[in-house]
Amino acid sequence: MPRPVTLFTGQWADLPIAELAPLAKKMGYDGLELACWGDHFDVDQALNNPKYVAEKWQLLLDNGLSSYSISNHLLGQAICDRIDERHQAVLPPDVWGDGDPEGVRQRAAAKMIVTGQAARKFFDAKPGLSDADKGKTAVVNGFTGSSIWHSLYSFPPTPKSYWDAGFADFAARFGPILEAFDKVNVNFALEVHPTEIAFDAASAQMALDAVKGHRRFGFNYDPSHFGYQGVDYVGFIRRFADRIYHAHMKDVWWGHGDGTVGVFGGHTEFGDARRAWDFRSVGRGDIRFEDVIVALNDIRYSGPLSVEWEDIRMDRVHGATESAAFVRRLDFPRNDVAFDAAFDKKNQ
Repeated sequence: MPRPVTLFTGQWADLPIAELAPLAKKMGYDGLELACWGDHFDVDQALNNPKYVAEKWQLLLDNGLSSYSISNHLLGQAICDRIDERHQAVLPPDVWGDGDPEGVRQRAAAKMIVTGQAARKFFDAKPGLSDADKGKTAVVNGFTGSSIWHSLYSFPPTPKSYWDAGFADFAARFGPILEAFDKVNVNFALEVHPTEIAFDAASAQMALDAVKGHRRFGFNYDPSHFGYQGVDYVGFIRRFADRIYHAHMKDVWWGHGDGTVGVFGGHTEFGDARRAWDFRSVGRGDIRFEDVIVALNDIRYSGPLSVEWEDIRMDRVHGATESAAFVRRLDFPRNDVAFDAAFDKKNQ
């Protein structure tokens, strides 16, 4: 069967979920990847209030939708980051607290553990779920932040020991989270992304090594963050075949600026015509999605294809609608029968 096509709700948090759900169905989606901000998914309520979970599922089902993952990128960003005033704008007040950086990091880590527990409660409460399906592996997507991203390209020169310390810090902070996720059979899927501990294939391997290959640590695959960096985004799928826990469908183009702004962005905003790259509605950028789907089939990825829609030049309802149709048209089930086997007389 084709994979479900879902919409990541993070960029739609200005809309109440009661408005977004019917709109998502109208735009052609099978489900929602629920973001843990706006009113889309409250982890404390989901963990402690069965009525909240039941009502969330009822809203989804009433609109012909399902859900296959939740995402807490904003919270995850604060776990390993160098905290500053920008974080206050995106964090819940109980995590920000007095703004003391280490306190923020510790509270964010504690709430990420709650996120995993809430995911378990939520997915086990899906109406009509058989006893055999309860407890099956759930997925929380997110960010990690990074204590060393700022040193990516720096002067004075950064010694390797400085970067090693950053990966050790990541392992120390995420180790307890991964252990807590393991207890409830939930995977954490890092969206490999600039500003995170892993932002390309090399750093993804370093992050995986830092947590000693913990089975709960994997990736929310998103080709858009690799393409403009020059990273082999199809090769990433094959290299980390057993760690692709979720997949985002997001497009990007690069090489379309005026030559004054490089990959680092030149302190320009999205949509600035000088930029060397910008996110695009799915199918309108430079990502080779046919190759992506083939590779996902090759590794037997059967999870959702979740559209993270971003294109500052396009109306988002128009863009998300065409993106759903593009992904659905592009996706196809893998073949488990050799097409030339019929030539063998034994099979005739």
